[in-house]
Amino acid sequence: MILSSSGGASAAAGVPAFPAAAVETAAQTGTASFTAPGKTLKPGAKGAAVKVLQRRLKELGYDPGKIDGRYGGATMSAVWAFQKVNGLKPTSTVARRTWNALEAPRAPKVLVPRGKPTRAEVNLATQVMVLYVDGQVKLISHVSSGSGIPYCETANWQGKTQRFCGDARTPTGDYKTTWRRDGWHKSYLGQLYNPIFFNGGIAFHGALSVPLTPASHGCVRLPMHVAEVLPDLLGTAVPVHVRGKFVR
Repeated sequence: MILSSSGGASAAAGVPAFPAAAVETAAQTGTASFTAPGKTLKPGAKGAAVKVLQRRLKELGYDPGKIDGRYGGATMSAVWAFQKVNGLKPTSTVARRTWNALEAPRAPKVLVPRGKPTRAEVNLATQVMVLYVDGQVKLISHVSSGSGIPYCETANWQGKTQRFCGDARTPTGDYKTTWRRDGWHKSYLGQLYNPIFFNGGIAFHGALSVPLTPASHGCVRLPMHVAEVLPDLLGTAVPVHVRGKFVR
């Protein structure tokens, strides 16, 4: 969660965009009508109903990974994000309440109504990141932020053994994206995948573990498949707004 070189990113096409206003239903956002298959799905499920779920999530701005009819980890993290945005308790199971919400989805809560048209918003209360590009919702993702649990760790850093301590907090505030690295980047607190820094040593980055509760040293962890696409969507000097507080 520290040290990176600067790098650029260009806006990428191919991700559905929806109005950034605080809109409540699919009809209001202009998304196509959707009829849920209604089949209960859990991780490991395969088939046409899973593909319908993946396509619907993608249409609404979530990233379920490859549209392949297989309910794996990428699809599960997109389901979690959707459930949290829609006021549902996040669970890996897609049943009646989730299907109903997919038929009439809410837009994510806008944290900075007068923010720049292109910006990232991190809601610590719900553990959700929303990327807006040109005033449209471009990507919604499940995240895991700082755990809030003080830590002290010993690591070999810059050629010598050092001890690092902190409060594992993701501070709220208004920032801008700065440095970034491609691929795995070693920090004194661990490995970060495709990190994009926005507040000193705090970054968006991919991680192999992105649980439902805050678990990082302070960075904003992303599912690996989201960290793959984010650098092409989120440029340098883009505003990042962090708001809220997670209640365990």
